[in-house]
Amino acid sequence: MEYGFTEEQAQFRDIVARFCREKAPVPVIRKLIDSESGFDQSTWKQMCDEVGLVGLNIPESRGGAGFGPVELGIVMEELGYSLLPSPYLSCAVLACTAVAEIEDAAIRDRLLGEMMTGASRATLAVAPRDGNPLISLSISEDARLSGTLDAVLDVATADRLLVIASRGNANVLFSLDGPDGIRIESLRTMDGTRRQGRVVLDNARATALGTLDDAAVARIRNTALVALACEMVGGARALLESAVSYTNLRVQFGRTIGSFQAIKHRLADLLVDVELATAGARQAAQALAAGEDAGENASLAKFVAADACMKAALECIQLHGGIGFTWENDTHLWFRRAKSSEVLFGTPSFHRERMLKEMGV
Repeated sequence: MEYGFTEEQAQFRDIVARFCREKAPVPVIRKLIDSESGFDQSTWKQMCDEVGLVGLNIPESRGGAGFGPVELGIVMEELGYSLLPSPYLSCAVLACTAVAEIEDAAIRDRLLGEMMTGASRATLAVAPRDGNPLISLSISEDARLSGTLDAVLDVATADRLLVIASRGNANVLFSLDGPDGIRIESLRTMDGTRRQGRVVLDNARATALGTLDDAAVARIRNTALVALACEMVGGARALLESAVSYTNLRVQFGRTIGSFQAIKHRLADLLVDVELATAGARQAAQALAAGEDAGENASLAKFVAADACMKAALECIQLHGGIGFTWENDTHLWFRRAKSSEVLFGTPSFHRERMLKEMGV
């Protein structure tokens, strides 16, 4: 299978890459990390309105832009490469994918339309340890929810919180009405470019948007895993390029350190790991696009990308020498994202086990 892009997809990637690099120079990233919201709202509005990146993977028949998981993966790769802080994973990936599964066209199209234009920013709670969007909550007869939602992405800045919970024999997508019965606690995490929060629900009123079958819940989960894997391979590529660039500039013993065989071997090994992770992530995106049972590919993509991205981060820091450990050097920004993403939606060891179970081993 070819894991490259068509001519149209390559052109789309160039457009997204230019946009991300223009909007996310490192000084801007550092400023946004210290800001209240953690992202630039005008940039987000452009991502929705002008570039049309939200709802990208949703079929036109379901109210979306009509592209697919491969194009979504392209966007995530470039977001990972540039480290552009935005609620894209929480809103465009998690929330949009969940809403697109609703059968009620009026509700589905209204909510998707609001998110695609930037009029609304929603987030979907998922279990942080395994990426399962089906959350265990206590639900009263009048649809009041109680329980704790951990590590919810961008919840402090979202204007709609979605959660999938079991009621009877059905998986129900709820929208929290708030604010009564909802307490949000911001979490201080390693990665300042992606905000997380804990949500405590105490008899919180919610509206049932629709029911989802088990296959729909699995699609939401696998889409999130593949998107995160694509983001990580984009970050790994940025770290690899940074390491190559620095070792071709740093002079020691009268020659650039990149000319030493030991350094060449380390960079070559890292290149192989990044290329393998990229192939795995793109294969998983193509499996999703083909409508295949993508659980095996999604978990494989997640743990291979996590391993490659963490290795790239560690190698990049070490190859930069002493300066690589400093706050002034930018490498730690990508390292923090790599470490955070490594455990988000499930650790590499968890997804190795999940892949084997999906294979029937």
